[in-house]
Amino acid sequence: MKLSRKVIPQILSLSLALGLVACGSKDAEKPASQIAAKVNSGEISVHQINYVLSHTAAGANKPEMAPKIRREILDRLIDQELAVEQAVGKKLDRSPDVLMAVENARREILARAYVEQLTAAMDKPTVDEAKKYYSENPQLFAERRIYNIQEIVVPATAGVTEELREMLNSDKSMENIANWLKGKGIKFAAGSATRSAEQIPLELLPKIHPLRVGQGLIIQSQQSVTVMRLAAAQSVPVSEEAALPRIQQFLGNQRASEAAKQEFKELKAKAKITYMGEFADTGMASQPAPVPAVAQATDVSALKSKVDVGVEKGVAGLK
Repeated sequence: MKLSRKVIPQILSLSLALGLVACGSKDAEKPASQIAAKVNSGEISVHQINYVLSHTAAGANKPEMAPKIRREILDRLIDQELAVEQAVGKKLDRSPDVLMAVENARREILARAYVEQLTAAMDKPTVDEAKKYYSENPQLFAERRIYNIQEIVVPATAGVTEELREMLNSDKSMENIANWLKGKGIKFAAGSATRSAEQIPLELLPKIHPLRVGQGLIIQSQQSVTVMRLAAAQSVPVSEEAALPRIQQFLGNQRASEAAKQEFKELKAKAKITYMGEFADTGMASQPAPVPAVAQATDVSALKSKVDVGVEKGVAGLK
């Protein structure tokens, strides 16, 4: 049976998550109490199960569910071990694609470990800092609202921004605006979305928060012009007590992100980097260094409260 290319990276990813060093230690003797299952010539240890459990959402479940969850993890690891044995038997571990995937995963794990070590020693945000953030951002907490927003998006090249602004200011309905665009033969996209305050980009929220139902605004970008109108709004405040833990987590992630970005900026400044071949004349040397995903800032969705069903990034079409 030949494994597909989609299956191989999944197997490798889980294998690497269980520990790169452990992959080559099957020959080491383990006490029987540490072995959860033997699969042909391979073994699955209790430590592997504990590792997976601690790095998944399953680890936060109720204690009485732990035996069932641990057994489910073991069953998945057995499936993984069987697939790995088949892959090794077919010498897929020597495939250039697989070797490259393993090396890329190793580099990612090491880079992530370095960033985590760098940020682990940082001071955690204090309660006072969280309280200050709470008071400075009432639209996210004390005055938090859930918005139903209608929008019409037209290409910026249509050249009708002023006409749209006039219609919006004169309280023309979105249906009237859409009919006007149809009459002009201008293509547009229309829709509506319901979003809580933390699901709206922070730079846009101060513009939306003061709006009363029926009011709207124009948002311009290089690619499009968006006519937006607030169709409805519901007040759903979040108390300081409920918000503080989330704010501390958010501020901690933000602080770690900034520290990591600064670290990579300094490392790049000290490093000798020479662009070669097709990249030599593209001006890439003047661009900022890419930052690993672990170092990127967490958006404000980290502040969601219990009333939220899910978190998405921003209002669709408003960027």
